[in-house]
Amino acid sequence: MSTPGIDWDRLVRWMAVNVSDAGEPTSVSLISGGRSNLTYLVETGERRLVLRRPPLGHVLPAAHDMKREWRVTSALASTSVPVPEPVAFCGDEDVIGAPFYLMGHVDGVAVRTPEQVAGVAPERNRRLSERLAEVLAAVHAVGYEEAGLGDFGRPTGYMTRQLERWGRQWERSRTRDLPEHDRLAARLRERLPGRAAAALVHGDYRLDNTLVRLSPEPDVLAVVDWEMSTLGDPLADLGLTLTYWQDPGDTERASVPVAEGVTTAPGFLTAREFAAHYAKISGADLSDLDFYVAFGNYKLAVIAEGVNARFRQGKTVGEGFENIGEAVPTLLRRAARALEGRALEG
Repeated sequence: MSTPGIDWDRLVRWMAVNVSDAGEPTSVSLISGGRSNLTYLVETGERRLVLRRPPLGHVLPAAHDMKREWRVTSALASTSVPVPEPVAFCGDEDVIGAPFYLMGHVDGVAVRTPEQVAGVAPERNRRLSERLAEVLAAVHAVGYEEAGLGDFGRPTGYMTRQLERWGRQWERSRTRDLPEHDRLAARLRERLPGRAAAALVHGDYRLDNTLVRLSPEPDVLAVVDWEMSTLGDPLADLGLTLTYWQDPGDTERASVPVAEGVTTAPGFLTAREFAAHYAKISGADLSDLDFYVAFGNYKLAVIAEGVNARFRQGKTVGEGFENIGEAVPTLLRRAARALEGRALEG
């Protein structure tokens, strides 16, 4: 059996020793991949499992850390944050060529296209978007010390380090010169907020990084893709979520090829309503929201440029990456506009 990123024979032997109760694997297929870590469905004689491994080629330093993702998922399994069941971790790169882990399959859907919610009643779409805000607040409310994550990050100076980190990753990933990037990075450094609350942060929280139930009662069944999680400023999570959000009539956001059009469906909260619902649940002060939305757009621009670099090298797995590079200038413009006090404008 030939599947990109998987050595089938070695995986079968490893599972026979480490997860023998799951039954012998019968098939493996790619669920999603290319923009970040690769996700596969592993069918066995007893159950369905999901395997996560880093992308192929051009892996940035400190990115795509499987052990880190495994650790936070395991820690959250006993909290109110919904996550898949952690099953087994493998740090031996000789098995499939990279560290990986297995988790239980969740019978939910990752909403990535408008068609998936087109027939959903508006009141259900509204409830789903409310639940997305409520689960984000639950992530930030986790007692990370009690969960065994006290050393998972350094909250003090988080935003300063984030700007430095993504600036370095831009230099490693960039495929062209974009002077607007340098101007924006400088403005963000000048506008850094003061001391912020410390919380567990997901790092890439958005609708299609959750598995949801659309009916009869909409809900978030699991939060996935924890590869960027750490301890830091919770409003950085909110800012990035709002970066992904698209309001009706926001044609500029439609040029960013990540879940475009989904949240324009009837019933979904607007970006402003989402932020207000999150604040109501969490009690967060949103007076510096413009900065965090600007940073979210900046961070997504760097990520998109990294994906563009992998695509140009022929190192992506999956489809839909040929236009990702065109989104980068758009995201940089949106970040600059946010810093002018227009964070949630289309």
